[in-house]
Amino acid sequence: MLEGQKRIQSALISVFNKDGLEPLIRELNRLNVKIFSTGGTQSFIEGLGLPVTPVEELTAYPSILGGRVKTLHPKIFGGILGRRGLESDVAQLEEYAIPPIDLVVVDLYPFEATVAAGGSEADIIEKIDIGGISLIRAGAKNHRDVVIVAAQAQYGDLLRILRDQDGTTVLTERKRLAGLAFGVSSHYDSAIHNWFTGGEGELRVSAGPRHGLRYGENPHQPASFHGDLHGLFEQVQGKELSYNNLLDLDAALELIDDLSTIKGVPFAILKHNNACGAAIRPTLKEAWDAALAGDPVSAFGGVLITTAPIDKATAEAIDTIFFEIICAPDYAPEALEVLRRKKNRIILKRKPAQRPAMKVRTALNGVLVQAPDSVIDGPANMRTATRKAPTATEQQDLVFANILVKHTKSNAIVLAKDLQLLASGTGQTSRVDALEQAIAKARKFNFDLQGAVMASDAFFPFPDCVAIAHSAGITAIVQPGGSIKDQESIDACDAQGQAMVITGNRHFKH
Repeated sequence: MLEGQKRIQSALISVFNKDGLEPLIRELNRLNVKIFSTGGTQSFIEGLGLPVTPVEELTAYPSILGGRVKTLHPKIFGGILGRRGLESDVAQLEEYAIPPIDLVVVDLYPFEATVAAGGSEADIIEKIDIGGISLIRAGAKNHRDVVIVAAQAQYGDLLRILRDQDGTTVLTERKRLAGLAFGVSSHYDSAIHNWFTGGEGELRVSAGPRHGLRYGENPHQPASFHGDLHGLFEQVQGKELSYNNLLDLDAALELIDDLSTIKGVPFAILKHNNACGAAIRPTLKEAWDAALAGDPVSAFGGVLITTAPIDKATAEAIDTIFFEIICAPDYAPEALEVLRRKKNRIILKRKPAQRPAMKVRTALNGVLVQAPDSVIDGPANMRTATRKAPTATEQQDLVFANILVKHTKSNAIVLAKDLQLLASGTGQTSRVDALEQAIAKARKFNFDLQGAVMASDAFFPFPDCVAIAHSAGITAIVQPGGSIKDQESIDACDAQGQAMVITGNRHFKH
């Protein structure tokens, strides 16, 4: 006999969400497992025409206080916590007529979903589970004798055990499920803590299930992702997403969501978290063509993203280059046929999903936490500082360029024209270097910079960038301002006939 082998003979089932529950109930019934249950779960089982014992028959107490107290009773918790191998525990179970409970299936009230949906404080408080969290901890603590299943995601695992092992479990299985159960309770309590403290208390982070990755940024670095990728994407095809893929996708989603605030269809191509191509056009195919033209060399192996469904014509154009990932809300069937020609391509359908409210990263011997840079500097945020105001076309391009520079590694300069990224200078140690890099790159791909606009992620400490931009043909500039020498840059623009707008919002990205 394997270590700790035990047969499930009784079960307590009390869940908020009944999805996926029916196969478990039917299998437990086939195995002649006695089922205790509560409220809605009891009614669900009765609706299947299967036997179930209300917990009230066991406890001799009804559900009270509007359902707040149902399972909090010694006859429930004694049955879960009683140690089958300890004579004194067994004697007390017999003395008080407490039946052992071998399996606990429970989920928790949807606290996070209620918060995310904007529920009232009263609604949120009522979604703080008491009985469920106690059942999870009790079942997990006594895993030497009890199987605990604390989430719908574990139903398949339990069903396999029931079918393949005829209702028998071993200690290693119960211990593994106990660990998963404590993960559920820890995540739940972290969410409650963070809501009560409003993010001002000690940091409690519980991102979700662990997904092992092939490696980290480099092959010698072990890595994993913690969260619900399936809640964000449906992977239609392709190899497993890598650490670097996930970082690029994170940058891509943030960029495309901001670009979607401008009228038209946005398309962006990213490499190493930076846009190497981006454009907004009336149609998807036009947006793709303009984005690719920004830097067809860097697009090789890139991440492609848009907010529009992919049609066949665009898919045919995209199919001519090598890329790692494409992400869109949907794909026409004939477009998928085209894109599936190369099996390693990662094809993702994006789902509506809430992104984290805070940005978290390790630093030194602790953790840094900040709010996302959610500011989009539209025309209302742009104060004209020069005698000349930008034209309507320049104004639109300034908004577009400023979104791009916000999502580019600092120090950053972006050059744009007609809602198309012409070039960017990324991650430079001086702003002059970033500008000169951008100008050189734009010229490499034969872009005419006459009438283009420039965006800077931070202020100009000196007027040298303004002079360089003027020499290249740039006619309008957006920057946050804040330098003690702002006026020198403004005066240089006035002397050269350029327009400059100031937003007051710096957009460093490190």
